[in-house]
Amino acid sequence: MDTTLPMLAGTISTIVFVGSVLPMLHKAFRTRDLSSYSFSNIALANLGNAVHSVYVFALPPGPIWVLHTFYLVSSGLMLCRYVGGWQARREARVPAGAA
Repeated sequence: MDTTLPMLAGTISTIVFVGSVLPMLHKAFRTRDLSSYSFSNIALANLGNAVHSVYVFALPPGPIWVLHTFYLVSSGLMLCRYVGGWQARREARVPAGAA
């Protein structure tokens, strides 16, 4: 098997996967509404991505690095947005001066 075929397949699948996630990310950041996500889902995605990084970055550089880096960044941003939104909702419920 020619090594360019796996590289081509990896590149195409990376483009498809990134393209499938971008609309979801755009909507989440535009509306700031992450109510359809659970904290445990986002936290586990981040944990899984962190552990999977040990494997992915041991591989030679290629499309998998790009795809995994995209997943790392996007799930990390979702976690930050979720936690930030949770804190804002919590602060909105606490009356001013109450601690």
